[in-house]
Amino acid sequence: MARLWQAMGIGLAGGLVAAAAMDAFQRGVSPLMGGGSNDDPATVKAADSASRLVTGDPVTQKRRETAGTLVHYATGAAIGVAYGALVAGDPRIARGFGVPFGMATMLAIDDVGVPAFGWGPAPQDTPVATHAYSAASHAVFGVVLEGVRRGLS
Repeated sequence: MARLWQAMGIGLAGGLVAAAAMDAFQRGVSPLMGGGSNDDPATVKAADSASRLVTGDPVTQKRRETAGTLVHYATGAAIGVAYGALVAGDPRIARGFGVPFGMATMLAIDDVGVPAFGWGPAPQDTPVATHAYSAASHAVFGVVLEGVRRGLS
């Protein structure tokens, strides 16, 4: 059991570092993609949903960016914990140096979760360039997550 807790702690650290790497990648690549959207990102919409659930009100305009960042890092941390536990149970999950896991998170979050909660469009309504950007972002997440896991294990 101690080994599982250790793996989950390593996954937590990896998830936070991977979320930071993904954020840095997106900040670097986003300007190359052109105009972007005037719509709030899914992370801000998720923060709004959580805030409405708890307080009855959306996140204030002043706190929207911070709330979205908090959702991004909390999600990365949770995914990292899950990854650490999964790999501890079945090391084959780490094959492909985290890229397949990163792609799985993209499918689960961007293509299923975000549209299901109304935080973004369905996959078929999303431009191909946006899918490519998401895939690259999640590949970065997966590689860094696995790199941290290996480095700390």
